Amino acid sequence: MSDVLSMMPAAATPKIAGPGRRSHSRMRLYARRFRRNKPAVVGVAIFVLLVLVAVIGPRIARYSISEIDFLALAQPPGGTHWFGTNQTGLDLYAMTVHGLGRSMIIAVAVSLLTLLIASFLGALAAYMGGWVEKIILGVINFILVMPLFLLEALVAQKTGGNWLWLIVVLTAFGWMVMARVIWQLSTSIREREYIAAARYMGVRGVVVVFRHMIPNIGSLLVVQFTLGIVSTVMSETALSFLGFGIKIPDVSLGSMLIDGQSVLTTTPWAFFFPAGTMTLLTISVALMADGLRDALDPNSAAGGRA
Repeated sequence: MSDVLSMMPAAATPKIAGPGRRSHSRMRLYARRFRRNKPAVVGVAIFVLLVLVAVIGPRIARYSISEIDFLALAQPPGGTHWFGTNQTGLDLYAMTVHGLGRSMIIAVAVSLLTLLIASFLGALAAYMGGWVEKIILGVINFILVMPLFLLEALVAQKTGGNWLWLIVVLTAFGWMVMARVIWQLSTSIREREYIAAARYMGVRGVVVVFRHMIPNIGSLLVVQFTLGIVSTVMSETALSFLGFGIKIPDVSLGSMLIDGQSVLTTTPWAFFFPAGTMTLLTISVALMADGLRDALDPNSAAGGRA
């Protein structure tokens, strides 16, 4: 009998797929769906290029963002100043790549922080129910009826244009809508069998929220994170455009648009370079968000092709 078993081919031995193998296969499926979405791939390429520009661009700039060239006031793009200069002689290339990096840092930080806050509070409200749910939803509904952008502008005005404080302001007023969406999805998850089993076993509510509820809405959170980057860029630009955002000596794409729109007829390059960079940033993130949504949604056209 042992001789017969030794002669059996290795392929005859059954292979059991564990949780790690299933997770790996699922990720490969998501990646294949995403790659089939050509606009999403283009969005990733543009976003990676912008990240490289934001990281490497300031190192190859001939001027700093505060260095004035008095012999080149409002100079058009050329060999010395690649993007030209503004009315005061500041190099627009140095300002654009620095502003791109600053806007991306603010957008990613705010989107990540709001996602963490919204995920925890929304899932916690759905899991706990009762008075905890009423308090969290009451606070969310109360804040949502207030003019949030006006509050952001008033608070940001007191920060003196510091970009770190701007992250705090945008995060403090930006998590409510996402938290309500996550709460609505989590109300159906809390009725699942594994949630009831964890509750009967005495697992703490916070542990259930982090280990079971939030991971089961991970696809939504990924899409919300990418969309949050776009909305944060728009909010930062709007605040800077109204004079409540980042101020000199620092610079962002939004603050550059303020200066550029006032001299659009005389020095249009001061407006079009930061505007074009911001357009590329928002379009690339939007394309990635659409691709992620299609890849993670089993009912999407991309999922059917995969």
